[in-house]
Amino acid sequence: MQATERFYEYQDWITIIFLACFTLLVLAKLLFPQRFEEFISLLNSSKFIAFKGKENKAFHAFNILLLLTQALAISVFLYIAYTYFFETSSPAIIVFIRILTAYISLILIKAGIEKIIGNIFELDEKIDYYLFQKLSYRNFISLFILVAALFLVYTINPTGLIIGTIGGLAIIANAIGLIIIYRRNQSVLSANWFYFILYLCALEIAPYIILYKLITI
Repeated sequence: MQATERFYEYQDWITIIFLACFTLLVLAKLLFPQRFEEFISLLNSSKFIAFKGKENKAFHAFNILLLLTQALAISVFLYIAYTYFFETSSPAIIVFIRILTAYISLILIKAGIEKIIGNIFELDEKIDYYLFQKLSYRNFISLFILVAALFLVYTINPTGLIIGTIGGLAIIANAIGLIIIYRRNQSVLSANWFYFILYLCALEIAPYIILYKLITI
């Protein structure tokens, strides 16, 4: 698969996307300074998960600000990867909007299904806590994706190796986050291991295959 030549005409609109990401982060820090400090320390401390997770508010305003940042940052990275590996005649901004829409739809549909499952099995609090943990780790990972995307746009010429390495590290980091979450909730999972395997296949693996198909059709 031949890589396409890198073009710079998209940088005007993509700069606005980066500015939006940093604006959202600044708002999160200004409006929720304590939460932000605890969140930034997530890598070496579980304080944010332990204390804020007890509130069972996965979609707290702070988390929503970071979720929007996550959606924009990851969509930019996916856009860079897509335009590197695939030729397209569509305008750059249209390709990005398509990726962003698919990613946001995936997140919202997954969260909705997980909430419904929690309600059916009367596990609302546990599901809310699980969603909070997962959202927190992915928001944190997206900050590194944001920095990587900045370098790919303004400093480093993207290559298949660089894009693959960044994507691979993000997948590994996400897997580690899920393992930490599952170990933290081991007692619940061990009692429902069959349903857990079904959940893992249906809602943690299949959606990303669907996202890939939506982006590449």
